[in-house]
Amino acid sequence: MSSPDFAGLLESSKELDRLRKEQEDVLIEINKMHKKLQSTPEVVEKPGDNSLLKLKMLYTQAKELSDSEVSVSSQLLGQLDALIPSGPPGQQRRRIGIHLLSTSTPTKGTEQKKKRMKADSDISRLSPSMRNHLDSPASLKGEQVAARVTQENAEKDEWFVVKVTHFDRETREFEVLDEEPGDDEEGGGQRKYKLPMSHIIPFPKRNDTTGIQDFPPGKHVLAVYPGTTALYKATVVQPRKRKNDEYVLEFDDDEEEDGSLPQRVVPFHRVVDLPEGHRQ
Repeated sequence: MSSPDFAGLLESSKELDRLRKEQEDVLIEINKMHKKLQSTPEVVEKPGDNSLLKLKMLYTQAKELSDSEVSVSSQLLGQLDALIPSGPPGQQRRRIGIHLLSTSTPTKGTEQKKKRMKADSDISRLSPSMRNHLDSPASLKGEQVAARVTQENAEKDEWFVVKVTHFDRETREFEVLDEEPGDDEEGGGQRKYKLPMSHIIPFPKRNDTTGIQDFPPGKHVLAVYPGTTALYKATVVQPRKRKNDEYVLEFDDDEEEDGSLPQRVVPFHRVVDLPEGHRQ
């Protein structure tokens, strides 16, 4: 056993310990945020509050640390394999044969199984609260959501009301159904999309107004244009007075012949925050 190889093994072990310690620290902070939001949920409605943004950043950090742990663990296994003496010639040939089989082009079923095993392994190391967070997208099945159906490099963003039919935990993608495509859509029938999580915005619950964000006058939002299933950028003219009230909005590019913008009433459960970098 050479000293450089053993030193590398020790360094990888120290890095793994560091990553796990950081994960524990992040999970402690996440639990603190959960307790804060559970005890004072109204805090997220206060202007300038960044509790939800901080929680999102913590979850992102936890996932990055988890991915790094997988990478370092794989590196450790490779270092251990290199340090362990090889067995008899017959065993070595069988081992090489297995290696060649695993590095050949995988079948579709084998590749899916590997992805599923990795995803389950990653999730199993997280705390119960974080596993609930990862499972929450699956709870949107059967719900209507706002979905951006255009690609990242598209000139304009197109958002429609769609129905979630499935959430793939391995690829972190939603399968959605556009139940009412426009008359100009090819085929004229219902259309299916497979979209990343970043292209989906859940609508506020119609029957559960707790914790719903309030949009003040002048705030830019994304809202369903009355009589359609398309969402466009709009400006809040009149906020809702009660939790279950409607908003009065002015939609961009909705000018009358005299150049004025008509004020349109939109239910609160069809109004969401305008995504950053929205193009229309």
